[in-house]
Amino acid sequence: MSTKKLRVIVLTASTRPGALGPAVSRWLTDAVAARAAELDVELVPLALGDLNLPFLDEEEHPSSGLYRHEHTRRWSTIVDAADGFIALTPEYNYGMPATLKNALDYLSAEWAWKPIGFVSYGNTSAGTRAVQHAKQVVTTLRMVPLGATVAIRIGDAVEEGHLRPDPARDAAAIAVLDELVRVANALRPMRERARPGSGPGPIPGSYIRTLTPDDAPEVTVLQRGCWVEEAIVNGSLDIPALHESVDEVREWLAAWHTTGLWLDGRLLGMVRTRRVEDAWDIGRLAVVPDQRGRGLGRWLLRAAEAAAEPGCGRILLFTGAKSLQNIALYESEGFRISTAAAPEGAVSLVKDARLLAEVGD
Repeated sequence: MSTKKLRVIVLTASTRPGALGPAVSRWLTDAVAARAAELDVELVPLALGDLNLPFLDEEEHPSSGLYRHEHTRRWSTIVDAADGFIALTPEYNYGMPATLKNALDYLSAEWAWKPIGFVSYGNTSAGTRAVQHAKQVVTTLRMVPLGATVAIRIGDAVEEGHLRPDPARDAAAIAVLDELVRVANALRPMRERARPGSGPGPIPGSYIRTLTPDDAPEVTVLQRGCWVEEAIVNGSLDIPALHESVDEVREWLAAWHTTGLWLDGRLLGMVRTRRVEDAWDIGRLAVVPDQRGRGLGRWLLRAAEAAAEPGCGRILLFTGAKSLQNIALYESEGFRISTAAAPEGAVSLVKDARLLAEVGD
């Protein structure tokens, strides 16, 4: 399971003046707030009425991701950043409100591989037919509707515009959140693989993507697991990767371009790069111990080299002076030990960047 905080949008669908939706939203967020804190979930209440989305007015198909209007781009950003949704919907004429259908129709890829739970309300059917209608639509968008739902019969639950206290209903709401969190975590690898900029990795099912400061917890764990062996081999615990806090890792992730290799939501390896004058600096090449010997480190190294910016004449990296396996890997890839200054207990290795161009030719 990822260490990232999940963002769940509590979406009020009805825009009718005086509608019950805001009261349902207040009840739900209050009912699940404590459980959300336990699960490290960020609840984001949002009313469709506040977005002022007109009926779909984009010329291009939503699957293109080409949006002309600012209201569409704003809606896209909100949905893209979410990990899951709880839709609060009334039932209008055996279906969901047109406002909800319209909001769904605006976008495409932003919805994919995200769970959605429903809290419905109405009279005869307590809004359940609206949920059945909505499920047909969201599955087409590659969303995953939950089995757990809450259905509120207005005549039994509402008094003077507020929902009467009901421990059973509160428990049902918590069950929706619990299921949504489990499904959202299970679907995270599929969401990430579908994101722009992700690419296939070297082993079946793996993928690469650029790491961001939000990935600092996973990177911290990876470093602690990978550099213990380096500390033992080199006879020193004075290795920054072993001691950096999550905040320190978050800081350098913002400054370096770092590629992460993932499989089933697990960070298997990484490498970071940046330009320093005319040199391409490669660092923190790491692969989890149980995946070594599969060529992942060599693959990440080559990917880092291939990303070298034009005008870089040298590729530089450092490793422990006694890390003979690392040195052998780098030398087999064309690096040579350099006389350039290196941190205490480390050696510098360099490679002529022109060799990459010759290989490409």
